[in-house]
Amino acid sequence: MSVERGPISQFIEKNYLHFNAASLVDAAKGYEAHLDAGGKMMITLAGAMSTAELGISLAEMIRQDKVSIISCTGANLEEDIMNLVAHSHYKRVPHYRDLSPQDEWDLLENHYNRVTDTCIPEEEAFRRLQQHIHKIWKDAEQAGERYFPHEYMYKMLKSGVLEQYYEIDPKNSWMLAAAEKNLPIVVPGWEDSTMGNIFASYVIKGELKASTMKSGIEYMAYLADWYVKNSDGKGIGFFQIGGGIAGDFPICVVPMLYQDMEMENIPFWSYFCQISDSTTSYGSYSGAVPNEKITWGKLGIETPKFIVESDATIVAPLIFAWILKQ
Repeated sequence: MSVERGPISQFIEKNYLHFNAASLVDAAKGYEAHLDAGGKMMITLAGAMSTAELGISLAEMIRQDKVSIISCTGANLEEDIMNLVAHSHYKRVPHYRDLSPQDEWDLLENHYNRVTDTCIPEEEAFRRLQQHIHKIWKDAEQAGERYFPHEYMYKMLKSGVLEQYYEIDPKNSWMLAAAEKNLPIVVPGWEDSTMGNIFASYVIKGELKASTMKSGIEYMAYLADWYVKNSDGKGIGFFQIGGGIAGDFPICVVPMLYQDMEMENIPFWSYFCQISDSTTSYGSYSGAVPNEKITWGKLGIETPKFIVESDATIVAPLIFAWILKQ
């Protein structure tokens, strides 16, 4: 029995008829058709989507098995948890376009790091996590164990040590939803995140070994193994939010398996959508149209391809609402 669509979906269907609005609908229907045919979906998160509180809709997508694997930046991995434990300490700056260099300096002096209109509180967010994650890193090293960045985060969330700090409804944290499902995550370039910088500082000080953290190459091997095991049947779709390494890294697994591993029957990604405000320009990967990816052996001629040139903070929750029949 089909579930009747809720008011958001009905509004989208009635009003979103042309241009980027129509692309949004086409992409959402394509995503849904892919899942209905038994396909799996990877979602990639660039930028500061966690600070944009995408977890409000993404967590429910995870709970309802509408996403099988996530690729995200180190910032998105940690910032969802920071919002979970320090939400009331965040500072919103709606007039951010009017800030002078002195205003920005004043924010720094008050331990606020600005992401567009939202300031992350250093003490309550970064430092609150640091003491707990450091213990988990240290315990693993002393036991001679090594894990991926997301696995350490899962350990911290599952241990319950952060529950004392929760400041939002836990159902709105996508990392908590992912930890509960043990969802596969790939975090390319984790080293450039705040927690990555903190880990590096411990390595430089001689308190931890770099090898206690599994590397980007190991993430690629992990993703390759997952792709081979999950790409039969309808295959795996690729839903890219923003640009950058969160998308560029995982999409390469297909040409790597085909060209470098000589697995000639490996299927292409079987759906592709990118939400981006990056315009097509000279040498831009983030702004490249989907057809360019055919020449790199990532997508096939028949792969359904969508691009929504708009703000992902507006578009992604609407597409998720459609898929969740809200």
